[in-house]
Amino acid sequence: MGEMTTKDLQRLFQDIADVMTAERDNLCQLDGVIGDADHGIAMELGFTAAAKATDALDPAETDPTTLFNTAAKAFLNAVGASSGPLYATAFMRAGTAVKGKATLGDDDLLDVFAALARGIQDRGKAEIGEKTMVDAWAPAAAACEEARARGDGLRQCFSQALEAAEQGRDATKDMVASKGRSARLGERSLGHIDPGAASATMVISSIRNALTSE
Repeated sequence: MGEMTTKDLQRLFQDIADVMTAERDNLCQLDGVIGDADHGIAMELGFTAAAKATDALDPAETDPTTLFNTAAKAFLNAVGASSGPLYATAFMRAGTAVKGKATLGDDDLLDVFAALARGIQDRGKAEIGEKTMVDAWAPAAAACEEARARGDGLRQCFSQALEAAEQGRDATKDMVASKGRSARLGERSLGHIDPGAASATMVISSIRNALTSE
């Protein structure tokens, strides 16, 4: 897609916010089975706040690092618990990964994606198989890195990432939650997709769509 600018990143955050608004009720329904039925609301609030805060920046005077840090602060202020610190950490890690860059090329975008996933996993201290958003993010990052190592182009890397995220999301249906609020349900959490993994896949899909557009 060529170089990604601050303006492109602003548009990406708005795209994700729009998806979360559209999927809010579906995410809340998923969360109602194994959580507090508020995950969709939290994700809409967080990404809407991030989109609004980043949109207020002057793209001509704002580098990607500043934009990601602005998104992190806005998301955390809007969603103080649960997913708030996870995505705030992810955005801050993304900003650090491209520090000093005015625009982002393909390698930079792949570095951003890896940093997002690592930030979420590090902050949440979760591993694959614990029925959390990490079950989508970690396989997606691994698949993206494997495609990158093979020399695949950006489009293929993110297509592989999204496919892995979808598989990871679906796999949570057969897991017993051992992290977060749903862990209190024990075996009763079986048979249900984790809402965090579902929303993570939506985020990854939006990123894939934005970064592989012509």
